Amino acid sequence: MIDDLYSAKLLRLAANLPRLGRLAAPDASVEKIAKLCGSRVVVDVVVEGDRVADFAQEVKACALGQAAASVLGSHVVGASLPELEVAVRQFRAMLKEGAPAPDGRFSDLAMLAPVKDYPARHASTLLAFEAVTEAVRTATTRTSPAGAA
Repeated sequence: MIDDLYSAKLLRLAANLPRLGRLAAPDASVEKIAKLCGSRVVVDVVVEGDRVADFAQEVKACALGQAAASVLGSHVVGASLPELEVAVRQFRAMLKEGAPAPDGRFSDLAMLAPVKDYPARHASTLLAFEAVTEAVRTATTRTSPAGAA
């Protein structure tokens, strides 16, 4: 069972995180910490229109959290807030309920389906997706005409 969890593909993703670091002038930044294990993710986003135009992340997490952050970093540029909200909802349902993996640009998260059997790992695995969704929501609110004061 543990071999299913830590596949060679997952470990490769965890070892090769794209878009590491911080952005010089992000529209929003969010830090998320998993209380149970102390995993930490900080994301920076730049949003143009309704899409992520630039993204960076700092990830101090287990291999599962790193693998999820790797999928995110590889595919997040160009994503919209609704697309991210659907992805995080589908990802959470996959982990908590055994639902199908997210579809579309984040379908690689399917490799994390075995994490379902390890509830203590759910929070760290979801961190990066929860952080980017919150960051894009914040950036969109700040930059939208309705959010302007």
